[in-house]
Amino acid sequence: MFITGLVLGADSSPHLGAPWQLLAYEGGTLFGAALDSARECGFDQLVVTLGTASEQIHDRIDLDGVRVVESPHADTGSASIVPALDAVDRRADGIVVLLGDQPGVTSATVWSLVAEVATPIGVCRYDDGEGHPCWFGRELFGELRNLRSDADLWDPINDGTHPVTRVDAIGNMPPRATTWSAYHQLLSGHPAAPEDLPHSALAPQHPRPRRRTTT
Repeated sequence: MFITGLVLGADSSPHLGAPWQLLAYEGGTLFGAALDSARECGFDQLVVTLGTASEQIHDRIDLDGVRVVESPHADTGSASIVPALDAVDRRADGIVVLLGDQPGVTSATVWSLVAEVATPIGVCRYDDGEGHPCWFGRELFGELRNLRSDADLWDPINDGTHPVTRVDAIGNMPPRATTWSAYHQLLSGHPAAPEDLPHSALAPQHPRPRRRTTT
């Protein structure tokens, strides 16, 4: 079985006032950490989408061994998944979609999903809800090409058109850095502070070196 990992990193962050991809995280950057987690999964192919912050990301994050798909219009709502499908290896049986601001997803979660999925669509079911990573078999690629935004990825999961395998994952959904408060919580594991974090939260600049159900 040939598996392609797809890490979504093209959307911008106007509410943060700075590229979320370059936020400091564990001695590096948030997006760099998410890519490292994806690399640990040992995908047969790893594809990432980049948007308006692409040049800065190329300068500061290690993208070696990664197929990069430029999607500069993703910040206006366009789906970066659509051009990414053209980069997916023709041998791929499907794609595992991960989020670039969610570095806590583990390889164990990814491969539990891949091992247990029994339908064209698979989604992880955490204690607090359903979330990424998600699986889409090659037979869904044509439908995914009609997405208008990356957020619309959930439409084929929820509209009842296709059977979906929901694979249990341990614990709550790994946190994301969707706001300054969420980023603070991601770093500390404590309730977010009411005030915004300063832009010094950007990483310092330096050369980059349980059960399954089907519905």
